[in-house]
Amino acid sequence: MVNHFKAAAVRWLPFILGVFVGLVFLVGCSSVATHDRFYDAITSELRNQNFDQAVLKLEDARENNKYSKKDRFLYYIDAGLAHHYALSFDTSNSRFSRAEAIADDLFTKSISRAAVSVLLNDNVLEYAGEDHEILYANLMAAMNYLAVNKFDDAFVEIRRANEMLDLLEQKYAKAARDLKQGAKDDSAGVIIDYTADKVRFNNDAFARYLSMHMYAAEGLSDDARIDRDLMVEAFRTQPHIYDFAIPEVIYQSSERAVLSVVAMTGLCPTKEAVNLRIRTDKDLNLVQILYTDSGGATSEYGHIPMKVSADYYFKFAIPRMVSQPSQVSAIRVVVNGDVVGSLQLIEDVGKIAVETFRAKKSLIYLRSVARAVAKGLASHKLKKKLDTGGLTGWLKKAAIDATMDVTENADLRCSHLLPGQIYVGDFEIEPGNYDITVEFLDAHNAVIGSNNFADFPVTKDYFNLAEAVLLR
Repeated sequence: MVNHFKAAAVRWLPFILGVFVGLVFLVGCSSVATHDRFYDAITSELRNQNFDQAVLKLEDARENNKYSKKDRFLYYIDAGLAHHYALSFDTSNSRFSRAEAIADDLFTKSISRAAVSVLLNDNVLEYAGEDHEILYANLMAAMNYLAVNKFDDAFVEIRRANEMLDLLEQKYAKAARDLKQGAKDDSAGVIIDYTADKVRFNNDAFARYLSMHMYAAEGLSDDARIDRDLMVEAFRTQPHIYDFAIPEVIYQSSERAVLSVVAMTGLCPTKEAVNLRIRTDKDLNLVQILYTDSGGATSEYGHIPMKVSADYYFKFAIPRMVSQPSQVSAIRVVVNGDVVGSLQLIEDVGKIAVETFRAKKSLIYLRSVARAVAKGLASHKLKKKLDTGGLTGWLKKAAIDATMDVTENADLRCSHLLPGQIYVGDFEIEPGNYDITVEFLDAHNAVIGSNNFADFPVTKDYFNLAEAVLLR
């Protein structure tokens, strides 16, 4: 028996090696898997407030081809964020500008390529950015311009952010139309009946907070009041995102000045793979999707009416957003040694990331199911054709199954450098220069980090903005 196994292995060694080389080629050249371990070194520096080192490690990652050409949006959004934290505002804005231009260009192209063939794994497509990433590229760019007193440019970024949210639903409605049109010529013969989910986010509270203060600083009290009302409206109409108290804001004072503090904490959600299995039923013309949890229990994740020629069972994966907990429980502001108050949460970036991902998630899900069904049926036919019985037949079928597993990976690409939460606070104080400390507290009220602003000028009728960062 042992000799028979050795003889069969030797006889089919060229075939096995060919399949292995093919798999290496698929993984290495077609990039059907997400490689994001390089982020660990960068985010470690961010958490330790070593922002200049984070920039160096990010650029080193680019030099070592961790950001491929199809991931160039990721490089520019990450570089914009890293340089923002390092206070390199001009460089940060040049990177954000490139990221936004790339996102505009790539979304249409990626939809077009997805429509050409359902067999394309999402990892092979150029990454066009998630909607929350594009939104915060604008808002962080606005913060950059405010840091260098360029109000007009900051207003432009705020308007772009608002316009992007206004057009979000139209963006996915158009994607649905393009996919249905492209499916008519699909090389796999699989039709994707995609209907865009309703986008339940069109008003960003942090954007309103910034423009409220900018209008007030320019003496446009009515415009400031309108933005303040729109901020309140964001909380009232979007409780699935803003499920916490509205922060108390002060955008003008009759006698004194207003000190405004913005703090960014934690890190944004990342993506993880949800591993699913498909079971087809040719009698019911049904594709059933099954999920097995960590305890081994299996349940139905969903089902899709789809005409299939036989009963099969195979795997695929889709991405989901996963939040990262922050160590920060409270933030207090100390002015000249005296505590003047605490900051209040205005934005949970994780909730916005999850909500804006909903519109794309159903598209990813349907494409992944259709791709897995098409490839699964093709591989089943190929296995029947190559099945010569015995060990050699088993080896051939095992190689085909391995190819299926390697090429069915969820696209987990996303920026790892966005903050997880944004806090704000406005404090009435006399005009003057102050030593300001922003202290970050954990659940036990212990100070786990601080930002200091020495001799910080606070003047009347101006947006006196201090930004603090602790990405833990």
